[in-house]
Amino acid sequence: MFSYVNGSYIDYKDAKVHIEDRGYQFADGVYEVFAVINKKIVDYDGHLNRLYRSLNEISLKSPIVKDAYLFHCRNLIRKNKIKDGLIYLQISRGVAQRDFKFPINIKPSLVITAKNVSMESYNSKFNTGIKVKTTEDLRWKRVDIKTLNLLPPVLAKQKAVNNGCDEAWMVDDDGYITEGSSSNAWILINDKLITTPATTSILKGITRTSLIKALKKKKIKLIEKKFGKKDIKNANEAYITSATQFVMPVVKVDNIKIGNGKVGKYAYIFKDAYMEAIQLK
Repeated sequence: MFSYVNGSYIDYKDAKVHIEDRGYQFADGVYEVFAVINKKIVDYDGHLNRLYRSLNEISLKSPIVKDAYLFHCRNLIRKNKIKDGLIYLQISRGVAQRDFKFPINIKPSLVITAKNVSMESYNSKFNTGIKVKTTEDLRWKRVDIKTLNLLPPVLAKQKAVNNGCDEAWMVDDDGYITEGSSSNAWILINDKLITTPATTSILKGITRTSLIKALKKKKIKLIEKKFGKKDIKNANEAYITSATQFVMPVVKVDNIKIGNGKVGKYAYIFKDAYMEAIQLK
């Protein structure tokens, strides 16, 4: 397996960054995750545009020209013989002696890794659906920026796993679901699909955006509004979306069984609509 680290393709086991990289010490950086289907990158333009937005929001310059990202991502797909899988891309502010203020005249660090992930494992999980655990949203106020600051979502995910669940839905101080630890959250009530509005309280998922576009073409009713546990109890179906899970049905939230506790008919409709709508590059 090969990785790309600051200008070089390196064997995965030998890939390293400096101990004073600011991503390591301060979570001072941003990242993106791209899905790969049949050797093609899913929604590449959307992810790259969000990467540049994240860079801009934390005043960090890209270490390479924009067109070079696609070149390196495709190279890793080829070098690692990936058919279906994931690409992880991370940019930190770079290496400097530890100091909270921005260092001067250092080059940002760029790391890209890629791995194979079987579509069969996704399809198998889709057919059974997943369970979700709700937990307090402890994140900072700018979660719309895809930064490396992921400790609260990590703790949320682990709480879910410790409770026999696959994902966590985080709840704000007013009792509303913001999003999953690594996904966006959706519920379906009376044939109306509901998801949290894209404000600074959630990360505006690229998969979320692609699904919304697909639903408009299918003329499916979508409402962007906050929802809480009371709404979940009334839901006929529920889902998460992400670059790693695409569209994934939720069959249980805490002790609340969604519908009849099985994957509903709309899950298949939404999955097919999304797969038809995605842009491959």
